[in-house]
Amino acid sequence: MLRGKRPAVLAAALAGVCAAVFLIARDPSDPPVQQAAISRGAVAGVRDTEAAQAFPEAADSSHRDAEDPAAAAASAEDSGPSPGAPSDAEVRRDVRQLERYNRGLKRGGTLGVTAKGDAEAPIGSPGVIGDIVAGGNAIARFPYRLGGGHGSFVDNAYDCSGSVSYALAAAGLLQAPLTSGDLMKWGKPGPGRWLTVYANPGHVYMVVGGLRFDTSGRAGRRGSRWQSADRPGTGFVARHWPGY
Repeated sequence: MLRGKRPAVLAAALAGVCAAVFLIARDPSDPPVQQAAISRGAVAGVRDTEAAQAFPEAADSSHRDAEDPAAAAASAEDSGPSPGAPSDAEVRRDVRQLERYNRGLKRGGTLGVTAKGDAEAPIGSPGVIGDIVAGGNAIARFPYRLGGGHGSFVDNAYDCSGSVSYALAAAGLLQAPLTSGDLMKWGKPGPGRWLTVYANPGHVYMVVGGLRFDTSGRAGRRGSRWQSADRPGTGFVARHWPGY
């Protein structure tokens, strides 16, 4: 009788050893890794006290998935300049960008925003800022859904912290989506020269080059998260990434 049970007993013992080895090998100080995609419904622990002001949509709302944030940044870099000689309109636009950059150089530059709702990083801005802008543009008009963007960076809707996490990940400043409460401890304390994340336990937004990226205050269900209107940072913790 024991001979027949021996393979099962050995298999159970081996599984226990493997589990123990995994637990020992996993150092709690290791950096967080991106979780596997989970259900696109509510995510435990995710809050947004301003969700009602963000035109929330149902989980079954049809919208394409965003691409990986790193790919979104790479796509923006690969777009390059327009072929051939620039038009007069393009030259005037570049001059305006350069003037904005020179005026705002001491405070970290000033982003512009197009009529479509995309942000434009000023000429001479750091590459990290350009990547954050590219990430923000990639999902600027995506639907809002509480918990969106937390099971995976790749989703078809994003809440406040999912949106900020995606844009920061495009610049390599995050490895996994964070909640607004987690973002209160991200980076370093205080406002940055180019980038400031404003977070509290219930909501988060960021200001990049003077331009606000926020799910609250959008102009309708598919309004852009980029907004020129400022908002007071009262009640929020200001955080920045070193050097920016």
